[in-house]
Amino acid sequence: METFIQGQNKRLSSNDLRRSPRKKIKTDKDERIKEEDEDPALGEFSHPVPWQKIEAEGLDCDYALLFPKEEADNLFQLLEEEVVYSTGEEAKVQVFGKVYNIPRKQATCGDAGLQYTYSGVTRLACPWTPTLKYIRDAVTKTTGQTFNFVLINRYKDGQDHMGEHRDDEKELDPSCPIASVSLGAARDFIFRHRDARGKQSSRQIGPVKLELATGSLLLMNPPTNTFWYHSLPVRKKVLLPRINLTFRRILLDSKKCKPL
Repeated sequence: METFIQGQNKRLSSNDLRRSPRKKIKTDKDERIKEEDEDPALGEFSHPVPWQKIEAEGLDCDYALLFPKEEADNLFQLLEEEVVYSTGEEAKVQVFGKVYNIPRKQATCGDAGLQYTYSGVTRLACPWTPTLKYIRDAVTKTTGQTFNFVLINRYKDGQDHMGEHRDDEKELDPSCPIASVSLGAARDFIFRHRDARGKQSSRQIGPVKLELATGSLLLMNPPTNTFWYHSLPVRKKVLLPRINLTFRRILLDSKKCKPL
């Protein structure tokens, strides 16, 4: 059974989030959703916004609406003008030794000299654009975490997608969350526990499904990427584009960076 945090079975609007400044959502063994309101003054972030806590076994995420829709739409259009997406070999991915075209557009930006290797391809960071800097700084102000790299994925419509994977590359600071900002069309985002994948799965653990709205921020905190795979599946009814930014902290000289 799927646990729906945002979607058909449990859809929360921005008004819902404002009414509940700190809502904690847990999934238990019976796949029920428990909610409890907490004092917003106890929030752990430097610039509190109305957060939802999403938890399951080994899964720890925080979700919030970071930008109102009008600002999110404006940021989307600015990124359409600024971001130059990869072509050629950098627009391919290696899976089990075979090379495929990536079913979306990708770009990487970050601090000078940084590079990131995943799916068999090493990508160098292009310089930060003004809009990417603005969004990065907003994420830092909200979370208290610093980020030196961003992976940009552009989905032209619901046919473009992302397969199941974990962001667990050795270059990433294991103590730092991955901050995912969504702009454009809302899309389903599904977590699946590593022990519950495939026909030979060893455990019965239901997937956790979110709907990522435009202007939203999803923090995937440790140890989420150790135990849970995530994906953005095909949704043929989605006709509009989406841009997703995943801000990361890459280790420099194998030394762990510290949060603010």
